[in-house]
Amino acid sequence: MSSTASLASSLGLALALMLVLEGLLPFAAPAAWRDAFRRLLELSDGQIRFIGLALIASGLLLTLFVL
Repeated sequence: MSSTASLASSLGLALALMLVLEGLLPFAAPAAWRDAFRRLLELSDGQIRFIGLALIASGLLLTLFVL
């Protein structure tokens, strides 16, 4: 298998796993999921950006540990 096909396969698998994980909370606890989004709407843009940056950094660090 070429490295391009391997990369595409890995990215597809990562996307599929992300969708499964993202779907767990709304499936298991829809009221808690809805409440979390209500609270998220009350945050300022700066707070949301910080959360996004923290998630990106966490994902990059986890990627470095896995590879």
